[in-house]
Amino acid sequence: MELQSRMTVYLAFVGVLAMLGGIIYYASLGNAELEQAGIELASIELIDNSAIEDQAKFNVAFLVKNPSDTTFTVSLIQYELYGDGVLLGSGQYSTEDISMPGRASFFPNTEIPLKSIFVLSKSNVDPAIFQSAIENNISNFSAEGIMTTQTTWTVNEKEFKSGF
Repeated sequence: MELQSRMTVYLAFVGVLAMLGGIIYYASLGNAELEQAGIELASIELIDNSAIEDQAKFNVAFLVKNPSDTTFTVSLIQYELYGDGVLLGSGQYSTEDISMPGRASFFPNTEIPLKSIFVLSKSNVDPAIFQSAIENNISNFSAEGIMTTQTTWTVNEKEFKSGF
């Protein structure tokens, strides 16, 4: 009876290891799918200019594309924004505090714009650049950063660089 008991424990242990191996294998397949996610800077629009606070607020929109067969969400986009080659500052789009079912789902072959508010402080840039930004005289905007995508089993961070 003791041999049969040991054999049962051994088989249960092997079964658990096989199941964990399957989960790890399945999760690794998701990383390749998440790497296909695309992101590009879509638009920048001035929404508020406060002379009192010497700040301007911009609506920054990124177009996120899912060409893969895997549905995912975007939990974080951290970026640095440039205007005519000059660093304007850092910004982020975040849904990290929202559970996955409450986030925008990127189903296969979809594109969704994600928007964030970027605050440009006059004290952080050259006054001429600040003036150009609030007068819509910047001809080239670009952003570079990291986009974090998630599925139920995997998380992927993808670096990006985009401009218009």
